Amino acid sequence: MYSSWLNPLFRIGYKRRLEENDLYKVLPEDGSAKLGEELQRHWDKEVQKAKNQARIPHLTKAILKCFWKPYIILGAFTFLEEIIRIAQPIMLGKIINYFENYNPEDTEAYKVAFGYAAGITLCTLFLAILHHLYFFHVQRTGMKLRVAMCHMIYRKALRLSNVALAKTTTGQIVNLLSNDVNKFDQVTIFLHFLWVGPLQAIAVVALLWQEIGPSCMAGMAVLLILMPTQTIFGKWFSVLRGKTAVLTDNRIRTMNEVISGMRIIKMYAWEKPFTNLIAQIRSV
Repeated sequence: MYSSWLNPLFRIGYKRRLEENDLYKVLPEDGSAKLGEELQRHWDKEVQKAKNQARIPHLTKAILKCFWKPYIILGAFTFLEEIIRIAQPIMLGKIINYFENYNPEDTEAYKVAFGYAAGITLCTLFLAILHHLYFFHVQRTGMKLRVAMCHMIYRKALRLSNVALAKTTTGQIVNLLSNDVNKFDQVTIFLHFLWVGPLQAIAVVALLWQEIGPSCMAGMAVLLILMPTQTIFGKWFSVLRGKTAVLTDNRIRTMNEVISGMRIIKMYAWEKPFTNLIAQIRSV
């Protein structure tokens, strides 16, 4: 069983409540201190370089310089996985062609068909291995990026001046640490498909052209028509996401103010007005 390493932890949790010391230690290369300091070093270099070039520093450049090497290697897993996905239907078509032209006396064709069947089996095996390896390592890369960003945000929050604190709310910082950084886990999973997708589309169109001719371009035309529609919806959702982030910051800021001023609210019996205020904010 792949999850057998969790059995000791399950036994402890069955006997008593789990505590912090019961959890497994984080690997040194996944620690917040190592990842955060490494990203901070690249960010400091980007800030200094931007200052020399009289431009605005870009966090994206620091992230790419920090994590591009392991992430590029993961692209090989994606490329091999897509090659196997394309090879599978080709070999399946060869087997179907063998049964359509079945000749019991043709032993050579039987051996070739048997080889295609073995190839489909191996493709399925390798596809499962590559798929799980890719998603494990790419999610781990996203986790490292998220941890490094949390380290930088927390470090920056501790060093804010009084002037900066007046412009920044606690809700914004909490929202960044609890919500926004989780997007790094998602973007690392699908980023490689930006270049694999067109290659896969070209290969599929080429195979369909051999089988059904120019008629295959009808499906590709539908996809090309849908791409601008998806772009429009993506921009629309981005605008809505920005408005939602503002509302989330306001809600968290209000809740923090209510919790910090709970004694005053109780002393002046302001429970109902603040209850209505919180209900109004949550309903937006």
